[in-house]
Amino acid sequence: MIELLLETLGFALKAGTIVLAFAAIAGIVATLAARQRPSHRGRLVLRRLNAQLRHAGRQIRHAGLRGKALKAARKSDQRADKIEKKQTAQLQIEATQVETEAADSGAATGTAGPGGEGAGAMMKRVFVLDFDGDIRARRVDHLREEITAIVTGASENDEVLLRLSSPGGAVTGYGLAASQLGRLSQRKISLTVAIDQVAASGGYMMACVADRIIAAPFAVVGSIGVVATIPNVRRLLLERGVDVEQLTAGTHKRTLSVLGENTDEGRAHFQADIDDMHQQFKEHVGRHRPQLDIAQVATGAHWTADRAVDLGLVDELLTSDDWLLARHQDHELISVKWEPPQTVGRRFGVGFENAIVSVGERLWSRLALGDRP
Repeated sequence: MIELLLETLGFALKAGTIVLAFAAIAGIVATLAARQRPSHRGRLVLRRLNAQLRHAGRQIRHAGLRGKALKAARKSDQRADKIEKKQTAQLQIEATQVETEAADSGAATGTAGPGGEGAGAMMKRVFVLDFDGDIRARRVDHLREEITAIVTGASENDEVLLRLSSPGGAVTGYGLAASQLGRLSQRKISLTVAIDQVAASGGYMMACVADRIIAAPFAVVGSIGVVATIPNVRRLLLERGVDVEQLTAGTHKRTLSVLGENTDEGRAHFQADIDDMHQQFKEHVGRHRPQLDIAQVATGAHWTADRAVDLGLVDELLTSDDWLLARHQDHELISVKWEPPQTVGRRFGVGFENAIVSVGERLWSRLALGDRP
């Protein structure tokens, strides 16, 4: 039985080594490809979402129309589409100006900054962002560019909707993402976070920064806690006659080890670090949502939004779709998305990395949230 376990572990280590080797190669290829075009940083893509919602409504309204009625409806739609196309083209031109003339606060959409001439001349705008979080919050780099563009060109009359989906992950990545959202509050730009599926742990660390949180009834929120899992294979290595030497400078440079011997002192210090991080997490949530009973909600537990409303973790049960639909008649709904430069090497490297990370994401979701329907 022991031999079987050792053989299985050996196979897993070999497979892991091969995967890591391919991942390293993919990363190198992506890096080299990116260096080939150092002047191309990527681009900001803006899309008007009003047209999408109107088109969906048209299909339903036109259903069953015949003859002159259908012809008249189509002609009206064509006129509206021409205006929409012209406005979208102008919007993208202005988005490019943001990248080249960041000092001009009104360049993003052709309106003046807060209090400037022309403010309020257009419909109120809602800038729509999407954040699909993984373990490392890798999309934070995109979020940084999107937020920078918005705070450069938006005014206090504008709003931002962030459609957020994340089970959480690394504290550093999600802490930075939350700080990026905080830049909107500093400039008095209203932020609404919409949770259609999940925003737990690091995801909720981001969500709580918002002025308002909406969520679908069965979306999962909460998990205000910190977890760290560190395997230790020392006994297995000793059985195989493998010695591990670990040298450190500094009493707490390495408190727990994967390969070496762990001590009670090391465990205690590591636990103290986790407790301190949890305390900072609680202070962060309490600072942004003072109405919460932190002792009640910061236990690491999670809830569906239907239950979280009563606890104050969520403000309203509402999907992002209905939130946008309620505003599409009297607001300009503008999707803001940062697209990095797409080279062959980058596509290969990122695609390969995503395939590997997706496995880790599923495991993290189970560890962070446990079994759920």
